[in-house]
Amino acid sequence: MFDSISDKFTDIIRQVSGKSKITEKNVQEAIEEIKIALLEADVNLRVVRRFVNQTLEEAKGDQVLKSVNPGQQFIKIVYDRIVKLLGDEKSALALKGPDTVSTILMMGLQGSGKTTTAAKLASLLKKDGRRLLLVAADLVRPAAIKQLEILGGQIDVPVYAEHGEKNPEHVVINAIAYAKKNLFNTVIIDTSGRMHLDKAMMDEISGISKIAKPDETLFVADAMTGQIAVSVAKEFEERVGISGVILSKFDSDTRGGAALSIRSVVGKPIKFIGVGEKITDLDPFYPDRIASRILGMGDVVSLVEKAQETMDIQEAEKMQKKMSSATFDLQDYLEQIQRMNKMGPLESIMEMIPGAKGNFSEDDINQKELGREQAIIQSMTIKERSNFRIIGPSRRKRVAKGSGTSVYDVNRLLKKFEKMRTTMKKFAKNKKYQESMLKQMGM
Repeated sequence: MFDSISDKFTDIIRQVSGKSKITEKNVQEAIEEIKIALLEADVNLRVVRRFVNQTLEEAKGDQVLKSVNPGQQFIKIVYDRIVKLLGDEKSALALKGPDTVSTILMMGLQGSGKTTTAAKLASLLKKDGRRLLLVAADLVRPAAIKQLEILGGQIDVPVYAEHGEKNPEHVVINAIAYAKKNLFNTVIIDTSGRMHLDKAMMDEISGISKIAKPDETLFVADAMTGQIAVSVAKEFEERVGISGVILSKFDSDTRGGAALSIRSVVGKPIKFIGVGEKITDLDPFYPDRIASRILGMGDVVSLVEKAQETMDIQEAEKMQKKMSSATFDLQDYLEQIQRMNKMGPLESIMEMIPGAKGNFSEDDINQKELGREQAIIQSMTIKERSNFRIIGPSRRKRVAKGSGTSVYDVNRLLKKFEKMRTTMKKFAKNKKYQESMLKQMGM
């Protein structure tokens, strides 16, 4: 995500941080480059002007120009301004207690990923112990009800639907009554969308809103549409009113215009972001963490949280011992690949590692290559996985045939693994680097 703007910000930061002394001219040049980067990222023009003027005013002060490390002071100012642009801090959902029904109204244009996002949000809230009911109130789009029912089945969340009903308000009235009767405490209503804004859609959603009296009215926007998403969100806020924004397809957004503009233009917080195609790929939006990733500083906290979801402390300690003693084998490597797949797209994971931005080639983070490696290892016997040195020419041919790859692919994996195991041993024993990582995590 944010590849284009992040690359440019990373270059600007490298230039500034490398200077032992900076002048007003240096600051002016750096901010001009930031301005261009923001405009190319499709950030709202007024937002860019405000950002540039405020950053320039603060960066020209004596606190920066005469400080011991002016480069780092300048970077801190840019970081703080981006955080402010994104919304200062995480904005949680304002839901009632577990003994009362809370209602969430989802709305957005057709194609924004609204129905899928409704199911993703249900999956996320279910982990918090909420008793969920999804409501299929999109009666316009063909197969919308069926889609929601399929998604609900995947996460074991019931879907209230009335096949053949033409009035979505009737569906919502009956759904809320059903939720109260059956002790559901959270109702998520999926409403209809259109390809473009129109009065009929707004009237329909407005009518549903008056009936449901939602605790949260969430606008789902396709992050990849940039300024279009911002202008549509503003229109929804003015006509219906929204409490927050969910940016879908955030992992595919290479520019960042919507995320960097929407809070300033609409005045409403981004609450969640869609970070992948899986039903579990919806994350709370943390402005400070996203700002770090935009500036190429990584996001260790989110990385640790994702890792904790797939590995407990005992497993981590066991893995560290294997790495330091060089007993890490191909079965362990296979399990790590499978865990990484659960954590999300590899490119997103790499963005969270401090210093990784710009230091890895496409070959290093090739998801298809990992899939090929997984197939190769799965074609090996348990004995071969535990001791890769016994895999001679005849075994390599068998493994290649069984995995649908070539002997060349098998050889490349084994060479890579041997080199990686040596590197891991050194890494596991590097106490200084480990202490540095802990500091970045605030531990």
